[in-house]
Amino acid sequence: MNITGTMINYYFHCKRQCWLFANRINLEDNSEDVHIGRVLHEIASEGKENSEISIDNIKIDKITDEYLTEIKKSDADEEASKWQLIYYLKVLKDKGIERKGKLEFIEKNKQDKKVIYYDLNDEYEKQLMELYKSIETLVNSSTSPEIEKSSKCKRCAYYEYCYI
Repeated sequence: MNITGTMINYYFHCKRQCWLFANRINLEDNSEDVHIGRVLHEIASEGKENSEISIDNIKIDKITDEYLTEIKKSDADEEASKWQLIYYLKVLKDKGIERKGKLEFIEKNKQDKKVIYYDLNDEYEKQLMELYKSIETLVNSSTSPEIEKSSKCKRCAYYEYCYI
């Protein structure tokens, strides 16, 4: 199985969303929030070098000599964003490219931008391997996980699929 950064993000955000996405049920093209996120990425990278780089099955928002930067619209699901960044750092490391990680949130509770730094270390790599196993088990299941009702569901691209 080819795990992606999006799958890792969704695993933390919602197991059902991860399963649906991994099993090629993609409803993101209809989501206004996803569209807004894409526009914000375009604005943030407009006219800048080293923005939106594709390597294998990942898309890196920005890379410099020192940092791999992942840009997110909001800090609503910081843990999911952190592990997506850790995954990207590991993919680069496996290719012989070592960088520090920088997570930038454009909106921090509608206030100032927030930046968090991460270094890929042995403990993160160990946890990432466990995460891969958990995601593989989840997405290889013959049925999707049950709906876990949450306030974040109403803004999810899969809301109609789950509730209507």
